[in-house]
Amino acid sequence: MYVFAYAMQLLALLCALGGGGMALLQLWQGRGDSLRLIEKAHWVITGALLLASALLLHALFWHDFSLQYVASYTDMILPVFYRLTAFWAGQPGSMLFWALAVGLSGSIFACTRACRSLSPATRLWYWTFFYAIMAFFTLILTNWSNPFLMQTPAPADGNGLNPLLQNPGMIFHPPLLFLGYGGFTVPACLALAQALSRRSGGEGAWFRLTRPFIILAWLFLTAGIVLGAWWAYMELGWGGYWAWDPVENASLIPWLIGTAALHTLIIEERRGKLGRINVVMMSLTTVSAFFATYLVRSGVIDSVHAFGDGSVGTPLTVFVLAGLLITFWVACTAPREGRPLAGLDSREGLLTLVAWVLLALAAIILTATMWPVISKLWTTAPRGLDANFYNRVCLPLGALLLVMMAACPWLGWNGGLRGKGRFFAVLGAFVAAAAVIWALGYRQPTALLGASAAIAIALGVVLLLTDSATRRQPAGLGALGAHLGMALAALGIAFSGPYTQDREMLLAKGQSEQVGGYTATLLDIKDGRQPGYDYIAARLQISKDGKDLGVIAPERRMYDKFGNMQFSEVDVIPGLGNEIYGSLLGLDEDLRVLVKVSVEPLVNWIWIGGTLMCLLPLLGLRRRASPVGKSEDGPDADGKA
Repeated sequence: MYVFAYAMQLLALLCALGGGGMALLQLWQGRGDSLRLIEKAHWVITGALLLASALLLHALFWHDFSLQYVASYTDMILPVFYRLTAFWAGQPGSMLFWALAVGLSGSIFACTRACRSLSPATRLWYWTFFYAIMAFFTLILTNWSNPFLMQTPAPADGNGLNPLLQNPGMIFHPPLLFLGYGGFTVPACLALAQALSRRSGGEGAWFRLTRPFIILAWLFLTAGIVLGAWWAYMELGWGGYWAWDPVENASLIPWLIGTAALHTLIIEERRGKLGRINVVMMSLTTVSAFFATYLVRSGVIDSVHAFGDGSVGTPLTVFVLAGLLITFWVACTAPREGRPLAGLDSREGLLTLVAWVLLALAAIILTATMWPVISKLWTTAPRGLDANFYNRVCLPLGALLLVMMAACPWLGWNGGLRGKGRFFAVLGAFVAAAAVIWALGYRQPTALLGASAAIAIALGVVLLLTDSATRRQPAGLGALGAHLGMALAALGIAFSGPYTQDREMLLAKGQSEQVGGYTATLLDIKDGRQPGYDYIAARLQISKDGKDLGVIAPERRMYDKFGNMQFSEVDVIPGLGNEIYGSLLGLDEDLRVLVKVSVEPLVNWIWIGGTLMCLLPLLGLRRRASPVGKSEDGPDADGKA
């Protein structure tokens, strides 16, 4: 059965190589008579990957430990939903899932009228790039990362799933990231294809034809990052949600590039500018996704949740370098644009600046993440950059982005202010919020600026929604929803980061300690046994001003199959204001518990805002009908209506 699954991967590889090679041959010969045959290859590829994935899920469900992958990531007591999600727990399974996500995205696009409307030359270039990506995935799966390796004799039980991955966030976090990476593949391939084919006049622009893919890919990637932050907050026990870990940074880089592309695509759609830059950025979004996998799988960077040297570092390096070369080759061959950009006093200019700041953030994070590798050029003892560097450099740029987000909707495309009354209301809200926050004692500059801008953005969204014309534009509503979600998340980040209060307490039964105006009292200590692990739990009563707020019961768990390692299970008392967060650090010989209790202000607004960022942009999936060069501000800079 698993020989058949491997054969399916091999079939997908042969079809990808054959389809891509035939497409290149047709382009070289200036023909298109084999286009239909070339396009049928993707159905074989997707079907083969679906069959292989189904067989892997079957093995996971039925505890088939003769498969090395199943034995490595599951055991007999693992619940069914965690057994199935072990599909993407390891390198071979996650690569298979990513390949499947790319294949399904390509198949969905092939069924659309947008794909059928493309010229033969564009379609041939598109399938050339698409099959090159599929060939890379299937080459990895058939050589360096095969999920269908067998072992004899089969063990009676498996190694079990890492307890850190036995969390609801980890059920959805990895596949959402892969769906985001896979979704960006279609617009990236089409952007490169149209740049090389010099698309005919009757062919729609790539960003219009693939808008649903761009939006959904961005939403999936956003959801994956937000869920990953929530998982770190709830599972790792340190009270934070973002540590600037290399693997965290790896997913953030394509998100930043993709977000920058979303803003510059508005300029191309409305003003007919930045076409070449948009092709480059969309391609770099996909290339950076592969680079993210390189960081996770190569072992080149130490990380809390990297997978070590997974034998795919070298092929990933070659593929990323090849992707960069192709991207910049296409950019150099594309025609130059002669229309200059408007100044910074216009929406066009400010959107461009927003994109540049996002790209600068991506470049800074990339350089800082790779610093241990870069510094090897001049030192034998390379060191990475800690979280303080990222906070000092990146957070002020993030606050600047929020200020620009608050101002941008009130600038005209040709310069000047539009809706002056509402603009000054937003400006007044910004100043008033800053004054109130300052008066309350929250005076950290970056947090003060970011929180005030977030409040101004939220008010701006409300004011824009009072306009009936805005409410009739689905794309505009989607963008406003994303900005509102970002503002709420930024408000949570501004306060939960610098103003978190925490304290480590060594408590005997009945003893109390205070943190941030709250009193924590140890009620009792409980130990016990659950399937697969032993645990110790400390029950703490939380009160404030004599009023009981609830009980938290953080745990330490010792799993049978993970030696002496201890895993933290935190507990919280949620709130829209302060959230009480508790983690159990240990137990001493006198049966006193060492606990860490934190007061996390507004932290839940991060998850609320992140949820809105992932849901409300779905309103923008309908295609916008406004033609290039038209705006509500009247004539463009060149005088055209």
